[in-house]
Amino acid sequence: MSAAKSQAAEIDMIDAAADIDNLLDNPLDNPPDDPLVLFARWLDDAVAADIIEPNAMVLATAADAPSQRNVLMKTFDADGFVFFTNHASRKAQQMRANAVVSALFAWYVLHRQVIIEGAVEAVAVGESNAYFQSRPREARIGAWASRQSAPLTSRAELDARVAKITARFGNGEIPLPEFWGGYRIRPQRIEFWQGQSHRLHDRVVYTRGGAGWEIGRLYP
Repeated sequence: MSAAKSQAAEIDMIDAAADIDNLLDNPLDNPPDDPLVLFARWLDDAVAADIIEPNAMVLATAADAPSQRNVLMKTFDADGFVFFTNHASRKAQQMRANAVVSALFAWYVLHRQVIIEGAVEAVAVGESNAYFQSRPREARIGAWASRQSAPLTSRAELDARVAKITARFGNGEIPLPEFWGGYRIRPQRIEFWQGQSHRLHDRVVYTRGGAGWEIGRLYP
């Protein structure tokens, strides 16, 4: 069997394994009025399923060209979804050029995904500092040492920067770097996708309108 045919056979097997009845009790028959209620429920399910990094989301930005990367969502509430990064990183530069972003939570073993679209904004310095100080000491040192997205000649160069920052702060307090902080996605659209048999998937979309959310369904 050729490599192409073998690969096609493997894909067919994956599709067949996924194409089963009653993947889960359908949670989208009567979606709640508030999408965050459903998101919290699905995130709890992802945690209970022992998914690695259940709070990981693919963040898509676009300035001169689109770009994607995984980041960790740290908090969410009625105001939006918060993550943290270096203000000089490629993602931060693109967000300054175009503040409209999309984030994808993909929980494959649950046959679920959530797509969030909206404008992104920097969080208050106090909020960034509160999270930064909650991080392990090594992670705080790493944030200081990394010139995120800048060219790096070798791993040794990074290790040297880590050693330099470690010596600089010793056993003392590690303050929040001015070049590091949080961003909040304020959602305007949230889509919930639940896999179903025969690819007749359920898609429910929430669109912000007026003082609340409008709920609709989409064809799979």
